[in-house]
Amino acid sequence: MYIFGYLRASTSEQDAERAKEILSDFVEQKGMRVAAWYVEQESGASLQRPKLLQLLNDARKGDVIIIEQIDRLSRLNEASWSKLKEMLYKKELKVISLDLPTSHIALAPEISDEFTNSMIKAINNMMMDMLAAISRKDYEDRRRRQKQGIEKAKKEGKYQGRKPDLDLHEKIYKLRVGNQMSINETAKMIGVSARTVVRVVNKMKAEREEG
Repeated sequence: MYIFGYLRASTSEQDAERAKEILSDFVEQKGMRVAAWYVEQESGASLQRPKLLQLLNDARKGDVIIIEQIDRLSRLNEASWSKLKEMLYKKELKVISLDLPTSHIALAPEISDEFTNSMIKAINNMMMDMLAAISRKDYEDRRRRQKQGIEKAKKEGKYQGRKPDLDLHEKIYKLRVGNQMSINETAKMIGVSARTVVRVVNKMKAEREEG
């Protein structure tokens, strides 16, 4: 069994290295290592991701794909997500996401109880589908709000160009609110200041209450 790391390219080299270090540490704690890294330059809601397709081609039956967050794979439209799941199923590939604890069982010793093993896999698949749906909705909602905000700013003559890093803000919010990490833990994992974590979370909470 080989373990492959899949990362999304970041505008910050430091952020990409931080993610790689976190994933490597997690795997090494299990007494294993990452065999190869696939860093994706493309993004969006389709499966037109060269590195992901290369990974799926290189992987063999029973291999593992490890990612930092499930939305690295699941931020796809429904058709693309279904196609990806089919490709994973055919090769019996396991997906581990650090923000999905039920997926960590893939690196644990094989459970001899077939019923328990099947139940764990079923729960993990259900969680992945649920988080994929949430990721799609969040992605679409953020893009819609961003577009509405730009249009409004343009009409008022206030549009100043590039908006904040929405992906970074979403990651901060998910770790702090969704995973209930402390402010300092979130700041350390993302590589930002504690003040930034507080500011982003408060801003996103206000936006969601309005929206």
